[in-house]
Amino acid sequence: MTANLSARLAAAPVVPLIGENDPARAVKTAAALAAGGLSVIEVVLRSADAQAGMEAILAETEGLIVGAGTVLTLDQAKSVRASGAQFIVSPGLVDEIAIYCRDEGIAFFPGTMTAGEVQRAYALGLREVKFFPASLAGGVPMLKAFSAVFRDMRFMPTGGISASNLPEYLALPSVIACGGSWLTPPDAVEAEDYTRITRLAAEALTIARSAR
Repeated sequence: MTANLSARLAAAPVVPLIGENDPARAVKTAAALAAGGLSVIEVVLRSADAQAGMEAILAETEGLIVGAGTVLTLDQAKSVRASGAQFIVSPGLVDEIAIYCRDEGIAFFPGTMTAGEVQRAYALGLREVKFFPASLAGGVPMLKAFSAVFRDMRFMPTGGISASNLPEYLALPSVIACGGSWLTPPDAVEAEDYTRITRLAAEALTIARSAR
């Protein structure tokens, strides 16, 4: 993980997810999140134009660290890297993506939910991974168990994270940040209620700082 990304996550350990299919709305959503104090953003590739949205955010905003999420294949990893992604997130651990990102010098957060997957990530040289889906994979108790065994590993829980349980996760020293889509509710994005998105981001940042 780059020093810049590490410093940003230390200051604001919350990574909002943007899954907007409209590049213009993706840019406005990213700007609203930044206005609330969150500057590390994951654009999830769950729609046809999501990558175009990521490219638009990179081109039309300043000061953000923008990554690509839901990257499933090596070809996708190469494509988003060419588009300017500054980190890559996958729902699972794929060796060839991990090796590619290592060779490219780009941060990679593969999804893990078992001890075997975390150990495999460790063997590949990774020291930061996504814990996904956090709420279904055992939540805080599972992370505590992993942290006792994998003492050098750090986790980014995603999936089932909300303002209500954010403090529990961030209280764990092994948690580098939490990712979540609660910061970008579909109805708020659809209605272009960017004031609400900024408010949710600011609330999450306040909670995060209190937890740390």
